[in-house]
Amino acid sequence: MYSEEDIRRLAWQSRRGMLELDVLFVPFVNEAFRDLPEDDQERFVNLLACEDQDLFVWLMEREEPTDPDIKRIVRIILDRVQPD
Repeated sequence: MYSEEDIRRLAWQSRRGMLELDVLFVPFVNEAFRDLPEDDQERFVNLLACEDQDLFVWLMEREEPTDPDIKRIVRIILDRVQPD
């Protein structure tokens, strides 16, 4: 379980300096992260360790991650901003 301090750190780490990533990550951490199951929270933390260029192509849906865990959290983030 992540504490409020941990979530504040994640929000800070979510600021990547690339507008396209910032507008997805920062609101996701602040509005959705707490409600994720623990395994998806861990997936998000692992996603933040990825390179910005990889994150960009995945989140712009130009490529899919090969790692199924990363692919899952990317889909969760995209589904949040692109509801049916």
